[in-house]
Amino acid sequence: MGSRLRCDPPARLAAGVLVVALVVVAGGQARAQAEPDTSGSAAAAVDAQNGSLRTVPFITLRNKTGATQAAEYFGHERNGVTSGYCDVSHTPLEALQPIAKSAPFYVPDERLALASIREQPLAGFWSALEASSEGRRPVLYTHGYYISFERGCKRASLFQHSMDLAGRFVLFSWPSDGAILNYTHDESDLYWSVAHLAETLADMVGRFGAGGFDVVAHSLGTRGVMLALVRLSGARRGAGPLIHQLVLLAPDIDAGIFEQNLPLIRPLAGNITIYASSHDKALALSRQIHGYARLGEAGAHLEGLTGVEIIDLSDIGVRYPSGHLYHLHHATVVSDLKLLLNDTKSASQRPNLEQVGRNHWRLRTGTAK
Repeated sequence: MGSRLRCDPPARLAAGVLVVALVVVAGGQARAQAEPDTSGSAAAAVDAQNGSLRTVPFITLRNKTGATQAAEYFGHERNGVTSGYCDVSHTPLEALQPIAKSAPFYVPDERLALASIREQPLAGFWSALEASSEGRRPVLYTHGYYISFERGCKRASLFQHSMDLAGRFVLFSWPSDGAILNYTHDESDLYWSVAHLAETLADMVGRFGAGGFDVVAHSLGTRGVMLALVRLSGARRGAGPLIHQLVLLAPDIDAGIFEQNLPLIRPLAGNITIYASSHDKALALSRQIHGYARLGEAGAHLEGLTGVEIIDLSDIGVRYPSGHLYHLHHATVVSDLKLLLNDTKSASQRPNLEQVGRNHWRLRTGTAK
């Protein structure tokens, strides 16, 4: 494990091209699917009245641009902590809904728009989350690469809704550029955000108690969570877990570096679940750029990991072209995650999972246990 993948000179010279391709497959951010922004309190009020407005609590490290439009309210520069709520309108696309239900690939059945942003000071924000969570474990979610604040709110709204997490969900939005060629810029901004992410985790421990909340991270965001936990590990020796469930979705982390850090972070989580796939094109390209296998890729490099549950999604097929957004667009994965986050069921207790190793399961579509 940890051996360097061979990368010939042409591959190195093509790194810039790979970054562009990584963006294209990493998440279906094609502008053809972009939705118009309908910002403003009047639009938000109408959507709320119609029941189509979903509110996502957020903590962000992004700069405020001075723009009044919700889509442009936050930029991609580094800044201090701002907390509040983004309101996302969901408009059903009725003509596409029958197709979306039966198609073997993802077909959007609603249009999303960032309607408004409302700030709230951090102390009041945490108090409101304590009240709305009603004793249930809150879930902190952080996004991956090439995610503007607008796109992050939309995806967080989808995830919050599909997981039934309303009232106990928080989006942590670090200052990803949301620009095609800025993968290395995003990496730098992610590393800068680690200290703030660690402070947020410490705040949640203070508010909800050790082990009183879950953390879910996707793609490059998983790297930030890993490093934040490493940062917190020195002050937590011999104590119980800080996090109840740590879920790493399509983690864009060097698998060997994760294995090195696992002894430090394992005691900080009651359970660690890694979702991986052999069909994740975004991570395959990231491997070419970095030269090492990614944690979110299925393969032999995962066999040495202990104290974690590995869920291999290679058998369920790909609904989204990149194979990277299964937590949003694949019903079987969504169902599995709901049982993990809402019912705290281990892999051995969840349906459609076949154990293929000591701590390794493969998710099957429609397979009863």
